[in-house]
Amino acid sequence: MQDLLRQALLSGAPFIDVRAPVENAQGSIPNAVNLPILTDDERAEVGTCYKEHGADTARKLGHELVSGDVKAARVERWVGYVKSHPETHLFCARGGQRSKIACSWLQDAGLVINRIEGGYKRIRNLLIDELTLNGQELTLLGGSTGVGKTDFLLQDPAHIDLEGLANHRGSAFGSAAEPQPSQASFENALAIALMKWRETSARLLLEDEGRLIGRVHLPQAIQDAMKIAPIVILEAPFEERVGRILNDYVVEQSEDFNRVFGQQGFKAYSKYLTDALSKIQKRLGGEQYQVCRQLMESALAAQARGNSELHSAWIIHLLKHYYDPMYDYQLSQKADRIVFRGDSASCRDYLQRS
Repeated sequence: MQDLLRQALLSGAPFIDVRAPVENAQGSIPNAVNLPILTDDERAEVGTCYKEHGADTARKLGHELVSGDVKAARVERWVGYVKSHPETHLFCARGGQRSKIACSWLQDAGLVINRIEGGYKRIRNLLIDELTLNGQELTLLGGSTGVGKTDFLLQDPAHIDLEGLANHRGSAFGSAAEPQPSQASFENALAIALMKWRETSARLLLEDEGRLIGRVHLPQAIQDAMKIAPIVILEAPFEERVGRILNDYVVEQSEDFNRVFGQQGFKAYSKYLTDALSKIQKRLGGEQYQVCRQLMESALAAQARGNSELHSAWIIHLLKHYYDPMYDYQLSQKADRIVFRGDSASCRDYLQRS
């Protein structure tokens, strides 16, 4: 069973998670779609019944709640998904009644599906064991804000994009239009990425991150490995960095907010930007904060009229007065681990040779 489950996770096979939405939100796995057998309210009602009257009465209540048209609609969703994804696996919390009943109903509909014995708990335990790393197995990619670390990382044949898994760019301005995954979901995705990497013999490239990426944190074993790993520093001209930040944090980010929030997109984007600046107000200092806030508000007003170029002013101000001094200090604490520094081409050449 462990080998079959591992192969399913490695292959990116689809999964149906029949747990209630509240359980799924606490943690799930990539490629799993939540098609619950019980809603949150139904699950709570069955749980209360179980505590007060026992398992048999609770099971009977569950069948009463999910019967007739309600049952037919839920089975129809499962059938539709399985027919579109023939290699689907199915799980509940612990591989108990809910997944057994779901598989039975699917079988009545003429479909046989692989049920994960032990359920999500089994999956989670397997993945937690994968969250280990040796500092000698990896290289860290560092560099000042805007040098293009993510673009460089994604072109490497053996990388894991921690910020991508966390759905956060890793700074005060790193929030995305859509929410971050739960801590457990982030760890599960990271574990599967590590599992896939271990199928190769290549050294692993990670971006040099802190303990937190937004509100999710790196597992301690990964943090420990990163603290002793060699570091390659990517460098780029200041003007190039400003242009990249303008594109990533203004042009593309505002487009994402428009996609998610529709007509309220620019309002939501403006709030995201000013809230992010407020987060660093104390460290930036009152005077520098006020200067930067005025530049940002002027830029947002111009952007509302169709001109995004004024954002370069506050970007330059923040780089000179906050991000670059902070990064230079942080890098000085890791100077003994820096093994190479240079532009994109020279860093790529170094990594290919090392």
